[in-house]
Amino acid sequence: MRVLFLSDDFPPESFGGAGISTYELAKGFQKAGHEVFVITTVRNEADAGESVYEGLKIFKITSNYSEKWRAYRSLYNPPVLNKLEEILKKISPELVHINNIHYHLSYHSIKIAKEYSKKVFLTFRDAMAFSYGKLKTKKYLEDFDAHLSYLDQVRQAKKRWNPLRNFVIKRYLKEADQLFAVSAALRTALEQNGIKNVGVIHTGIDLSQYPPAYNEHGKRIFFAGRLSGAKGVGVVEKVMQKVSRALPEAELMTAGAHGRWLNREDMNRAYATADVVLVPSICFDAFPRTVLEAMAMGKSVLATHYGGAREAIEDGVTGYVVNPFDIETMADKIIDLLKDKEKAERFGKASRERIKTHFNLNDRIDKLVKIYEGLS
Repeated sequence: MRVLFLSDDFPPESFGGAGISTYELAKGFQKAGHEVFVITTVRNEADAGESVYEGLKIFKITSNYSEKWRAYRSLYNPPVLNKLEEILKKISPELVHINNIHYHLSYHSIKIAKEYSKKVFLTFRDAMAFSYGKLKTKKYLEDFDAHLSYLDQVRQAKKRWNPLRNFVIKRYLKEADQLFAVSAALRTALEQNGIKNVGVIHTGIDLSQYPPAYNEHGKRIFFAGRLSGAKGVGVVEKVMQKVSRALPEAELMTAGAHGRWLNREDMNRAYATADVVLVPSICFDAFPRTVLEAMAMGKSVLATHYGGAREAIEDGVTGYVVNPFDIETMADKIIDLLKDKEKAERFGKASRERIKTHFNLNDRIDKLVKIYEGLS
């Protein structure tokens, strides 16, 4: 089968969660014997063109516009779409699997993909199909109600407001043969905002890329998120104050500076030297990949109860699902794991086993192929 993946970002230019997950899906399909191509975007014209990355044929299209036009160009981005159509004609794929397209490739790419391929799948990896940014409204943080009202949208968008944005996105989504969400939490949020008929296929992990590094019997805590408020950097600062009073030798590691992300090798080294991994987002976090990666490497994870992390973590068995605003409880859980080496190692081994049995990449590939064959 000839399979084409679309994603705004992709390695080696980007090592964010969506890009890595798309990469692993593409490699998984390739290992399963399928012919695989990728179309992605880059910011600089010098980086555009055809290339090969770890055996995958990549087509890179330049797109670089002002953020103020995002509510419009994310729907229809002419310079990108013209080149996208040329490449689709050339490849003539049987299946197009669309991932993050909400900035550069634009939602109109769904319509074009449908014209040049037999089937089109789309995987939602975040809330951007109905939200202008991170979902952290008061009603969501207090009641898990992800519905965004007209006023919520205006407050989010401010000067970027496009009254037709969400209506147009829903029209484009009808072109896809199958819609998936990476977590049940994301499917619920989509349904609460009028996007229906969405299946759930959790992100899968290729365990061969994440060698186990069980508890180092130290006092290292790894904050596996961008240094932003939505990802919980303020929470971590408060938690560490309490942890440091109980365990002065405790160390905090972070994943990098604002707007920057570590590559896979650097992230794996960080996981390997950590004793506890924190993912304390104070926004809707659809299905944080950092949770899966840390678990794959045999680490105990404390993660937010907002979004889909609780679908990966078995609370009290592989780690803890916590309210990130409950600083006292978070600190106590961390201290307990840093002091109880046997428990931390037990949690870590259970984490890797859970990835193996519940979030294995090969199982995800098999499921997607069966769905495609069932639609054919």
